[in-house]
Amino acid sequence: MTSRYYVTTPIYYVNGAPHIGHAYTSIAADVLARFNRLDGKDVFFLTGTDEHGQKVEQAAQTAGIDTQSFTDGIAADFRSMADAMGISYDDFIRTTEPRHKQAAQALWEKVAANGHIYLDAYEGWYALRDECFYSEDELTTHADGRKTAPTGAPVEWVREPSYFFRLSAFEDRLLALYEQHPEFLGPMGRRNEIVSFVRQGLKDLSISRTSFKWGIPVPGDADHVMYVWFDALTNYLSALGYPDFSAERMKYWPASAHIVGKDIIRFHAVFWPAFLMAAEIDLPHSVFANGWWTIEGEKMSKSIGNVIDPRDLVASYGLDPVRFFLLREVPFGGDSDLSKRSLVNRLNVELANDLGNLAQRTLSLIARNCDATLPAFDARSEDDNALLASASLLPELLRGQMGRFALTDGLEEVWKVIRACNSYIDRQAPWALKKTDLVRMATVLRVLHEAMRHIAILLQPYMPGTMDKLLTQLGVAETARDFASLATPLDAGITLPAPQGLFPRYVEPETAA
Repeated sequence: MTSRYYVTTPIYYVNGAPHIGHAYTSIAADVLARFNRLDGKDVFFLTGTDEHGQKVEQAAQTAGIDTQSFTDGIAADFRSMADAMGISYDDFIRTTEPRHKQAAQALWEKVAANGHIYLDAYEGWYALRDECFYSEDELTTHADGRKTAPTGAPVEWVREPSYFFRLSAFEDRLLALYEQHPEFLGPMGRRNEIVSFVRQGLKDLSISRTSFKWGIPVPGDADHVMYVWFDALTNYLSALGYPDFSAERMKYWPASAHIVGKDIIRFHAVFWPAFLMAAEIDLPHSVFANGWWTIEGEKMSKSIGNVIDPRDLVASYGLDPVRFFLLREVPFGGDSDLSKRSLVNRLNVELANDLGNLAQRTLSLIARNCDATLPAFDARSEDDNALLASASLLPELLRGQMGRFALTDGLEEVWKVIRACNSYIDRQAPWALKKTDLVRMATVLRVLHEAMRHIAILLQPYMPGTMDKLLTQLGVAETARDFASLATPLDAGITLPAPQGLFPRYVEPETAA
């Protein structure tokens, strides 16, 4: 029976245009989805947009258009970004869709029926930018008397009638979840932060608002709209057909992995499991938070003017080099800096030199010296076997890394084999063997070809377009590019197409004087 894998991005908030941080999270989730598909799993991959809340309503008013038209435009832009970044999503959920509204209201009704929602009035410090209430001890008081949230967002004192979720009742169950299932929450720094937050004591959570109307109405009380996070988090269920547990897609629940930015880890690791516990629904297996990106050492900011549209990067450097860089530069889960110099260095050294040049040398030698046909293995030396063994270990190594969300470490494992291939070709010098031992030359080239077949198949999740080109040049049929196919070597004697460069070196365009 095929195992299932359900991975999600957060649904992105439509009060602004997509930027490099959104692309980063989406690419990471895409790598996980593609990897697990190639590993034979039945994968469902969800992304989408979060379209309710006061911030969206205000942004639409500022733009001078009606709120639905505003959300339609930005949701389309996020879908365009996902397509431009090669994101292989199976569904794109929007929280303004009828299917989502139905699911969110059904979840509310279930939680309420179980006794976990009550009506009261709320007073507290509210950060509109974060759509979040904060306690006094979480705030920073500035010299001019202003108070700001831990995120730096301004806060205001709010009092209004509100429905509350009995979050305090789930404190012990949440702590037990983190302790008994350490895999539920990562990386370790975020896990420690959440455990500390819950141990300090949880207060009941305000989950409705009356001061604006752009949201999903609370069932049975149209004066209230749902708190945007109760609404938004439900998307992971609404895309599957909830509340119809007999729906075909519900087989994918519980989610295998929610990939989120570190700024929204509290909502996913505290509120979401508590809502699900209250509704008696199985919990997701893992929530993993990636870090933030700075640009040339500075925080992304509209006022500075350094917010980067990922599509602009792709236009300059190519899609796969950008995907590679974002997951190669800093261990996944940590904060990262987008430096143009570093991006170009990765492209030229690791892609153009290490991998591109290896492929070009090997395939050109086969084309010239073996009549463009794949040579057979002859007697293999210890050096040959060592290289092939390191390549054959890659699938299992990467399964472990993917299971730990160590996407950067997974790339490093592949690069160890690429570097080993480059050392091997220099040691064996097949160009010299052509003059002394044609049989040995053919074996060396076949060993390199086989190692590269492993490399190209395993790099598909990261760089799907370029690895498709490399696998075609290696003579690998489109039906033989999953991980199971690695166990079956290609037949000798097949004709290989003419080799073509994969990663042109990036040269800074000359600017007019």
